[in-house]
Amino acid sequence: MEEPQLLHHVTDSVATVVISHPAKRNAMTAAMWAALPPLLAGLADDPGVRVLVLTGEGGTFCAGADISTLRESAFEAQRLAVAAEEALAAFPKPTLAAIRGHCVGGGAQLAAACDLRFAEQDALFGVTPAKLGIVYPASSTRRLVSLVGPATAKYLLFSGELIDTERALRTGLVDEVLPAGELDKRVAEFTRVLASRSQLTQAAAKEFADGRTDRDAHWTEQARTGTDTAEGVAAFLERRTPRFTWNVTTSG
Repeated sequence: MEEPQLLHHVTDSVATVVISHPAKRNAMTAAMWAALPPLLAGLADDPGVRVLVLTGEGGTFCAGADISTLRESAFEAQRLAVAAEEALAAFPKPTLAAIRGHCVGGGAQLAAACDLRFAEQDALFGVTPAKLGIVYPASSTRRLVSLVGPATAKYLLFSGELIDTERALRTGLVDEVLPAGELDKRVAEFTRVLASRSQLTQAAAKEFADGRTDRDAHWTEQARTGTDTAEGVAAFLERRTPRFTWNVTTSG
């Protein structure tokens, strides 16, 4: 039986992190939660990584936390899950969750921490602490509310019921829904687009959109002293592909 683990590889500037625990539908163990922040830190520090994709092995994204680990200490398991979620949310480059099958509990927590979520049409989503008598973390609740609004967040949290991709798309929980067999192709296409764009634009936009208000002057200075704007304008006028050089790892 395969050991529960987080796998990763980098191809064409796109880092892919794979949640791998097939025996339990990719449920996250305490060790997996603990391994995610240092893994993300290493990828964030790699100037060759421009985009991060989070996905699950096989036909499931993540069925949540491995419930057997909650017997030891539910509070410690939640602390590790929140630390992993916050590390993912703070990743300085664009992040995308590629979702198949169940995206439930801790899986939904991780997906919500990504910038974008693309899902196959038969995926199912749920936030299930009410089934276990767990108080969902305040930071996770606020992130969910900012993503789907208070009414949908309450529906998910109060009931623990699963919703399909149609409702997830309508409420803003996912950004695109793909037919069966098309998810990998679409994710590859879109991440190539993201990797070709200005990291300066992306990094500043990510902080602004996430509500950070203490770095406005920093980004103004980065735009003023960097070369991406001049390169983008020149490439547009010369009808060529821009060669953006600003890198969040070395400049941000």
